[in-house]
Amino acid sequence: MHAMAPAVQDRLPFLASPPPAAPPARVRGRNPPLAEMLRLVGAATVDDPAAADDDAASASTFPLPLPNTPGDEGAAPIGRTIQFRLSFTNLTYSVRAKHHRAAKASTGGLLPRRVTASATGLDAPSTQMRALLDNVSGEAREGEILAVMGASGSGKSTLIDALANRISRGALKGGVTLNGEPLTDGVLKSISAYVMQDDLLFPMLTVSETLSFAAEFRLPRALSAAKKRARVQALLDQLGLRAAAHTIIGDEGHRGVSGGERRRVSIGTDIIHDPILLFLDEPTSGLDSTSAFMVVKVLRRIAESGSIVVTSIHQPSHRILGLLDRLLLLSGGSTVYYGPPSALPAYFAELGFPVPDNENRAEFALDLIREFEASPTGTKPLVDFNRTWQLMHAPPPSESSDDHPSGSGTTMSLKEAISASISRGKLVSGADVAAGDQAAAVHTYANPFWVEMKVLTRRSAINTRRTPELFLIRLGAVVVTGAILATVFFKLDYSPKGAQERLGFFAFAMSTMYYTCADALPVFLNERYVFLRETAYGAYRRASYVLSNAIVSFPPLVVLSLAFACTTFFAVGLAGGASGFAFYTLAILASFWAGSGFVTFLSGVIPHVMIGYTVVVAILAYFLLFSGFFINRDRIPAYWIWFHYLSLVKYPFEGVLQNEFGRAGECFVRGAQIFDNSPLAGLPDAVKVRVLASISSALGVAIRPDTCLVTGRGVLQQTAVTQLGKWECLLVTAAWGFLFRILFYFSLVLGSKNKRR
Repeated sequence: MHAMAPAVQDRLPFLASPPPAAPPARVRGRNPPLAEMLRLVGAATVDDPAAADDDAASASTFPLPLPNTPGDEGAAPIGRTIQFRLSFTNLTYSVRAKHHRAAKASTGGLLPRRVTASATGLDAPSTQMRALLDNVSGEAREGEILAVMGASGSGKSTLIDALANRISRGALKGGVTLNGEPLTDGVLKSISAYVMQDDLLFPMLTVSETLSFAAEFRLPRALSAAKKRARVQALLDQLGLRAAAHTIIGDEGHRGVSGGERRRVSIGTDIIHDPILLFLDEPTSGLDSTSAFMVVKVLRRIAESGSIVVTSIHQPSHRILGLLDRLLLLSGGSTVYYGPPSALPAYFAELGFPVPDNENRAEFALDLIREFEASPTGTKPLVDFNRTWQLMHAPPPSESSDDHPSGSGTTMSLKEAISASISRGKLVSGADVAAGDQAAAVHTYANPFWVEMKVLTRRSAINTRRTPELFLIRLGAVVVTGAILATVFFKLDYSPKGAQERLGFFAFAMSTMYYTCADALPVFLNERYVFLRETAYGAYRRASYVLSNAIVSFPPLVVLSLAFACTTFFAVGLAGGASGFAFYTLAILASFWAGSGFVTFLSGVIPHVMIGYTVVVAILAYFLLFSGFFINRDRIPAYWIWFHYLSLVKYPFEGVLQNEFGRAGECFVRGAQIFDNSPLAGLPDAVKVRVLASISSALGVAIRPDTCLVTGRGVLQQTAVTQLGKWECLLVTAAWGFLFRILFYFSLVLGSKNKRR
């Protein structure tokens, strides 16, 4: 590696000094000799620094055509109309990086942070810009696959995000056009699709069901069910998934389709509407060579159907290279090669590093780039050579068409191209794109609100039904908790101790409802990236997802509430009969509703399961502390009273207390029971009667052993549960559930922009 610099200078003498001889005139149809290219690069990089800057700028702003090299089969015949041409020019994207990080990288991380910053003359708190993309240009055309290749960290995914409008416009410099016209967000969402690197699918749905639900989301309601089914069947054939159509996707605990089939399903869910532009982030990552080849063959068929396919790829095999039309090699965010894969041998031969006959061209290119990256000069010689190579192999102006420098056929206007594409069956969900004003005509969502809710609810119900163990475990936990409480607080009596034990039972029971809801935390976290993928291109509204989530989660809460109420109400001996049981059940249901809403909201704010569990447990503990059980409301310090009113446990706790103690005719302290819970409780009964008689004489009130001294309402007054009635407490508890789901919606709106800053 360290000997790389002399080797590069030996093979590229222009790095030291420019050759003095003038090059021969370039003959059309013949590759320029290496000396001519070296002279241009040497003149641009050595002779005059100012001129070097100008030439580099002109080279970087030159719209890179597909080089006119022998064996180039990617260029369209001259005169053929190209319906779609995606062009990107001088794309530059930088992020802020702290200086001490850059210094640490330059020193190999051997120095402490403080020493590194001082030794390099950098101020640690200050920041500098790090370019992830540096003047990257190129184009992709209909019917072709443009593959972006490079080592890890070279900028492949960043370039795909830039082309797919997943980087905010203020942060990205340069231009991206389709047929020479800039793309609005609405039009791009309607005519494109983005396939993420991870397979974000519901594991319990079959392949056919997964594609069918994608069709329900992306295809318009006006399209008949028969046509949607036909589109799904055609896509199964196009993806080569017919044999696995009725197999579930699967996960770690359920065996399903293979990795390659799962990747093809991921592609299928995003191309169900037959998009014009298809962006993919490393679709072959993690697959064996055969599965990767099958995936790229699918991409080849998609391109041939009239789409532009732009994909990042890490290290393609020889067979995969043969399926690609254009290759863009990146290193450190800069272009080191752009052209057909077939031109790689000629490119590196002219560079002075011929590709061995029996070596994979892609592997050779990546290895060579890594060697350049490890050299003192870095990849700048490659970047400079690529600019000159592009200029030398560009078609002469006489061969260029009027509307594009590449000269490979004319290009329609965007409106005409979309109309022509729709007329031959492309863009199933965008039939209105070409009608009238494009931005106004494109429908952001294919279906109305209620249709989205119905489809989302049906999909969630299928997932829930196929994983009954999750609900059964939750039901078992509720029943076991209820049984333990029922046996501990079995048949409570009407005494001072019975009143105190009822308070403890209600406090523990109501808090248990909220703690049981903590298992809802992973539900959205597991669906989070599926949700982001589906909403990124307008599959459905966020409000539809929130409401369908609430609808699907409600029936299990009813079952859990009835199970807990039946287990505890009669065994504990609570009061009220049928009406009391009904309110008790409703209070438990409202607690479940508020608790699940609270946990769902937190899952939208906190993206990590373990952090989420920690926050949920801590906050629920605070809610219980300030609920009024451990310390009465009138005893809570003024600076903490606000937390008492925010406590979710307070309202159902006070509601069931009102239901239990608010009835007339119930007495919890009679006669001698006044001495319970006091030092006089151990006195003989005869002594208690004489003491009671003395108190009666002193007060002038007859207090007999059976005289009721404290009723249920008196217990409520002692516990300061007097502000709200039981139905008001029930409504407030239910309102908390609705409020948290509204907050969940806003967390999705603010937290799912799908764009880099």
